[in-house]
Amino acid sequence: MSPLADLSDAPLREDIRRLGDLLGQALVRQAGEETFAVVEQVRALVREDPQRAADLIDGLPLERATTLARAFSLYFALANVAEQVHRARAVAVERERSGGPLAQVATAIRDALESGALTAADVAEGFAAVAARPVFTAHPTEASRRSVLLKLTRIAALLDLPRTPATDRDIAEAIDLLWQTDELRLEQPQVSDEARNALFYLDDLAAGAASEVLGEFAEAGAAVGVAVDPSRRVLTFGSWIGGDRDGNPFVTPEATLGVLALQHDHAVRALLPHIEALSGQLSVSERIAPASRALRASLEATSRRCPTSTRASAD
Repeated sequence: MSPLADLSDAPLREDIRRLGDLLGQALVRQAGEETFAVVEQVRALVREDPQRAADLIDGLPLERATTLARAFSLYFALANVAEQVHRARAVAVERERSGGPLAQVATAIRDALESGALTAADVAEGFAAVAARPVFTAHPTEASRRSVLLKLTRIAALLDLPRTPATDRDIAEAIDLLWQTDELRLEQPQVSDEARNALFYLDDLAAGAASEVLGEFAEAGAAVGVAVDPSRRVLTFGSWIGGDRDGNPFVTPEATLGVLALQHDHAVRALLPHIEALSGQLSVSERIAPASRALRASLEATSRRCPTSTRASAD
């Protein structure tokens, strides 16, 4: 049974209606009452008399037809956001009920251990061999802009909160900004644009799904008697972007170096807030709990690799 099968779609319809109403208000603010009236007329005619709707669209001036197309494009983008939010909720309900995929794997392994189909050594060897490496591929034809993706992500986050006048206002502001933003790239994306788009998705994974998967993998191991080393790289990410020599003439050695510098800078900036947070949390006194030899050796090795680094003091 699908996770969505036992859930009513009434809440989804309500959220789509809510976003449609907020979009309609944005159209009035941004394009005027007359444009909103045309959009509503076409929307009604598509259901009642598709041919009349087609004739109406054919007779519109190019500028008005373009505005109409943008309005419906944004509506469907918002409807997709609502559906994704509700699918995520349904998946969360299903995971709460029967556990995630890794928990189900652990259950199957326990059954195999009990039946004798697997030994503890087999299980330990299997866990030690797990290494997942998703790879981001380059898509020069990708037209979606990072600024648009960020706004849609914000709307999804707001839609997942309890509805209040404040959340409606924040969604309305995001819709206004979406309307004022070119939804497609007007120029061919550069290699650096592709790399920034990949970093958008990588940031999203790092903030949630990646850490959850690692935690669930460790829990699955513990459930079958395997202790997963917390420092082990079970999940890593790769990317062809900026290094693919398979046909994109713009991927030059200089472009590759530029993408590597971009990724390096982004990684440092992403890690700094976590390091600052740790410096406030890890207030362990050397007099009370001295550092282990392994930690000291690791710090000395890092210092040798980064001779220009400076020591930061914390209260």
